[in-house]
Amino acid sequence: MSNAIFYHAGCPVCVAAEQQFAQALDPARYALEVVHLGQDSSRIAEAESLGVQSVPALVIDGQAFHINFGAPLSALM
Repeated sequence: MSNAIFYHAGCPVCVAAEQQFAQALDPARYALEVVHLGQDSSRIAEAESLGVQSVPALVIDGQAFHINFGAPLSALM
């Protein structure tokens, strides 16, 4: 099983993307974790270390995929 982490900040674009990924990713293939960086800023450094530059972003097996430019991580600090 692959790990997937969806990082977001709670904006409407992020929430819509979260709902789409939660439905689209096969739970038999991906263990999806959702991280709301606006509520858990302690994980911003983790997101940066994985290559996340802005949210919303999806990281699958350590590779970051930027979905739409909602906010840079620097805006969440």
